[in-house]
Amino acid sequence: MGVNSVVDKDKLRQILKDNEYKLTPQRNAMLDVFFEHKNRFLSAEEIYVKSKEKYQQTNFSTIYRNLEVFEKLGLLHKTNLSDGTFYYGLISEDSHHHHIICKSCGKTESIDFCPFPDIHEKVNKKFTLTDHKFELYGYCEKCVHKK
Repeated sequence: MGVNSVVDKDKLRQILKDNEYKLTPQRNAMLDVFFEHKNRFLSAEEIYVKSKEKYQQTNFSTIYRNLEVFEKLGLLHKTNLSDGTFYYGLISEDSHHHHIICKSCGKTESIDFCPFPDIHEKVNKKFTLTDHKFELYGYCEKCVHKK
């Protein structure tokens, strides 16, 4: 398993500009937070707290609106851990990959292979498959020793 190789920060900023989204201080703060924590998924609350440290005028509704924008533009992966909370992580350079995610701290690693290599050929022909998502959940080395 490899560590996520996330897309370059300038490339993400360019995607926002190309889609006519301004690079507001709040968006820049959020991008900085994601890059500082690129090897783990973050909850909206964590993103809010860390973004507010960078730009004081950040509010929770702005975080949620921007998470929706980032997700719509394909900049983020969104996952739901067993606690019912959604977590967000930056996309990687390799657009097709899967994750193993720590249920305690949110640490994330990419799985270097696809367990469904020929799913496109085997899926029911009544569907046109556009994408798939595969996530494994468990506890990272650090968190398993805490239990």
